[in-house]
Amino acid sequence: MRLPLTSLLLILGVASAVAIAIDLPAHYRQGLDGWRMGTERATLRARYKQGLPLAGTPDLTKLKERLASAKASLGAPVLVRIFKRESELELWLKTGDRFKLFATYPICRWAGELGPKISRGDRQAPEGFYTVAKHQLNPASRWHRSFNIGYPNLLDRQHGRTGDYIMVHGGCSSAGCFAVTNEVVDEIWRIVTAALGKGQKRFQVQSFPFRMTEANLALYEGHRWQAFWQDLKAGYDLFERTGVPPAVGVCDGRYTFAAGKAGGDGSAAIEKGCMSTVASAAQGQG
Repeated sequence: MRLPLTSLLLILGVASAVAIAIDLPAHYRQGLDGWRMGTERATLRARYKQGLPLAGTPDLTKLKERLASAKASLGAPVLVRIFKRESELELWLKTGDRFKLFATYPICRWAGELGPKISRGDRQAPEGFYTVAKHQLNPASRWHRSFNIGYPNLLDRQHGRTGDYIMVHGGCSSAGCFAVTNEVVDEIWRIVTAALGKGQKRFQVQSFPFRMTEANLALYEGHRWQAFWQDLKAGYDLFERTGVPPAVGVCDGRYTFAAGKAGGDGSAAIEKGCMSTVASAAQGQG
């Protein structure tokens, strides 16, 4: 007898929780979590192929009403966060002196597994901190509309990582990009182009393996990328705490962060600099 997919996902979720609770070996817990994640990703693609809406998609027909409810407006500075394990893209809007979460969209497909992109052709979606300016937008993408997240950034280049044209785009196909369906990318496009048109020089895209909680990091204890993920968590925690995009630098092949200027919009480029340099620059960013 074949179990319904919803039942299978429930079983996998319970199994993951049990595995953690009884402290099974890390490789077993991570393998079980990877199985659950793969099943959920397959579910998203299957719904797309059947022409069904992806679970968790906001009502795209009521953007105006949703903006009003959030006390936000088109043209407000934006920030994007991506979570691979959860297959979610968050769009944050600046309201007052802080950014607030405006919408969470399901990612129909992203390529590869948890961990950063290393080389051209590895079919891996990147992780890290990136920025998007007007010249990175493509209104005539082969995948409807897209924007280039800016991979490889300075840190990627310091590590010799290769590849280019890593996008957030429409559709549900990926060789290293983040595909969010045509309908969702249309809404994201409308919001980010309004922000850039109103004067935000560039917006941050923060791409994470998962929500950077202590529990998730503990689940992946011993993973080859855990030290890198701990660095990402420093920037994640800073934004969570302040509601302002952090100033981001690269120092000796690692990310370094400083609190963004109160009321700042995260427009600063990611440049070479250690903590003191980044903190000084942060006070001058818009």
